[in-house]
Amino acid sequence: MAFSFSTGGQSSPRHRFRGTGSLSEINIVPLVDVVMVLLVIFMLTAHVMEFGLEVEVPKVRQVKDTTADYPVVTITKDGDLYLNEKPINVNLLGPAIKQRFPGSKGVYVRADKAAVWDIVAQVFNALSEAKVPILAVTQPEDTSGRRRKG
Repeated sequence: MAFSFSTGGQSSPRHRFRGTGSLSEINIVPLVDVVMVLLVIFMLTAHVMEFGLEVEVPKVRQVKDTTADYPVVTITKDGDLYLNEKPINVNLLGPAIKQRFPGSKGVYVRADKAAVWDIVAQVFNALSEAKVPILAVTQPEDTSGRRRKG
């Protein structure tokens, strides 16, 4: 049994659904726009995800693990000095620690193994004059062949 639709005098089947075309394609332009915006955001914020300054501390045989939360003084291989990742002058180091961290019982000192010893000695002297206990950050010697970050 066959049914026929009347198109108002037009007998051609092509003209049967003239104003009601179906949408057979998906518009992916909004999807591409969103993906491009996310890509740009990721590219701009990827460098922020890396935390800390890149300092390769010396390796020693025995390392004492501590969980105390102390301020960190970092000395880069170029001789730059940072207090918790903010640049600081060696002459202002003692007073800055006393002011910014009033209840601190010590300070971690991270020095790159390629740093000039003169700057490290000046930092140790400034901290000892301010009567701040010094805890050196080192990395254990790896005997298994894998590198451990410290």
